[in-house]
Amino acid sequence: MPPEFDESRLDDLSAETTHGAGGLLRQAASAAAQVRVARSAALEAPLHVLADDGRPRSIVVVGSGPAAFAGEMLDVLLGPGCPVAVHTVRDHPLPGWVGGHDLVIAVAAGGSDPTEQTVRLAAEAIRRGCRLAVVGPADERLAALADQGRAPRVVVPESGEERMSLWALAVPLLTAAAHVTGGAVPGETYEATARQLERIAHECRPTAETFENPAKSLALELAGTLPLAWGGGPVAELAARRFAAQLAANARYPALSGRVPGVEHDQLAALDGPLGGTGPRSIFDDPVEEGPVRLRAVLLRDPVHAEGSEETARALSAVEQAAAERGVPVSTVSTEGRHPMERLAGLIALTDYATLYLAVAYGVDPLTRTLVVR
Repeated sequence: MPPEFDESRLDDLSAETTHGAGGLLRQAASAAAQVRVARSAALEAPLHVLADDGRPRSIVVVGSGPAAFAGEMLDVLLGPGCPVAVHTVRDHPLPGWVGGHDLVIAVAAGGSDPTEQTVRLAAEAIRRGCRLAVVGPADERLAALADQGRAPRVVVPESGEERMSLWALAVPLLTAAAHVTGGAVPGETYEATARQLERIAHECRPTAETFENPAKSLALELAGTLPLAWGGGPVAELAARRFAAQLAANARYPALSGRVPGVEHDQLAALDGPLGGTGPRSIFDDPVEEGPVRLRAVLLRDPVHAEGSEETARALSAVEQAAAERGVPVSTVSTEGRHPMERLAGLIALTDYATLYLAVAYGVDPLTRTLVVR
């Protein structure tokens, strides 16, 4: 029998009743501390030596899971105007074009298998004569690599479950990149991002009633639906992909993600299908017992980008209208902040909380381990 959604579970969020979700909720609340601790660790590390050999051809981030996502964050936050290309590599071996003109940053979130993958990629980078930097928890293998490659190393504390350690990895990456790209995230932005994360943590705290907790409200809206997480612009699209990944990891819940503009050419067609609000009914639907599973569009908005891009604004309006015309409900997640890093933090934090509250309401333990096929 599939798990039953029980809204009342959101009113009793003690660690005993929420299993692993209670611990992950506490880790989500530590995101602001992660930013501050990681920033201090990065400033204390000798990352300035990366500038000694001039500007690299590219920055290649090697890692898996949250480490790889941190590499994608670096690419989005540096923006299209960055003179240095950013590339993320999750799998062995390195692309053939990576060589001595490139800076490889090996990032490990912790855990034996992810770190082993990062070690292999970093060792290959050393053999190819690449410039190297290392980011990760205290680990003998990572320390040995840094020594072998004469590379600066940022040691970040392990913060529990790997998928909740995103900011501990992303902040050192951004700090390292500032030394070789000619541009940097302003120093005050890190503290502004931490304050943004604190604000979301307060709004989405477990003790806040559902009607005043945006994350609990979003979890209620998602229940029994197949979410289509669509982000308007690069920042929101990155947050949408994180949202879909966290739904699977935390709540064991499927979702699709996409970018607006873009989804009009493929995913939007699903609104007319059997899971759409007015689409054909499936022979397996039981309208008496529980009704069919239906789609729900979740629009993640980056207001600053949408205001600066008429194409994105028009596409978001068109997608929302198309959903309404087809009887597909729409949830909207928006954020504020002067810098893209602040706005990305707001979107990620709120949706992370929503995935954990969805897990709670379904009685799912997000820390249960599942088989991984390699």
